[in-house]
Amino acid sequence: MKQLTKTNTALLLTFLVIVWGVNWPLSKMALSYTPPLLFAGIRTILGGLILLIFAIPRYKSLRFKETWRFYLISALLNIILFYGLQTVGLGYAPAGLFSAIVFIEPVLLGIFCWIWLGESMYRLKIIGLLLGFAGVAIISASGFTGDISAIGILLALGSALAWGLGTVYVKKTADRVDSIWMVTVQLIMGGFFLLSVGSSVESWSNIQWEMPFITNLLFISTFVIAFGWLAFFTLVGSGEASKVGSFTFLIPLIAILCSSFLLKEVITLNLLVGLLLIVISILFVNIKLKSQTGTESSLMKAK
Repeated sequence: MKQLTKTNTALLLTFLVIVWGVNWPLSKMALSYTPPLLFAGIRTILGGLILLIFAIPRYKSLRFKETWRFYLISALLNIILFYGLQTVGLGYAPAGLFSAIVFIEPVLLGIFCWIWLGESMYRLKIIGLLLGFAGVAIISASGFTGDISAIGILLALGSALAWGLGTVYVKKTADRVDSIWMVTVQLIMGGFFLLSVGSSVESWSNIQWEMPFITNLLFISTFVIAFGWLAFFTLVGSGEASKVGSFTFLIPLIAILCSSFLLKEVITLNLLVGLLLIVISILFVNIKLKSQTGTESSLMKAK
């Protein structure tokens, strides 16, 4: 995949952090109008249909008979498990806190990228990933004192694990599938599965089609789901997945601030300390020492 300029990378990261941060309180608000699985299915299908407009002109790149299994596995990890677990889990936890736990994902992603993608793992990066983990652990610790249920924490961790594995899988298969079709098809496939499961266990009559919900749904489907995933996988495909993932540590900060403003959720000392560690971890993961840079340059020349 073509490398992005620093400006384009910065713009995509800024867009992604903001819209994915705002997503958590908006999703929490939407759940007061709709059952969780039906909501997860509707928003992902809508997101996929929006991207289909951009994908259709590239129909020759679909090659569905050859690539369907890649789309299916990606849909299972990135949509069915990631969105399914998080949408249900938001019913057990404050939106800001739940998002902070899910964003242990960059730590998992850094480990997965080292194991399966051969990305470098040096001392400062390890320390950074551990600090990120510590930050998320401190933020989520209050869940075991009664503020949220253990079920909420487990669902958040399951969502993070699915997302980490899904990101590595997309990165690993990037040279065999078209990026826009990958995002589009996984959203549509995953969305239909979530919708079918939701239809069997939940009631459509429980959805309140009021203007706040419709506006919320359209915003999430367009910017969070469709263009958010496209931006994320564009960034992952153009550079080190673990470094891109480290910036997603910032998303809980946006989520917590927005949840505090929109939902009146409390900002605790645990949150502040945890977020400070998360910010430091991003710096550590993305700082490459001169000796490390020199070593990698020598290896590239040797090749």
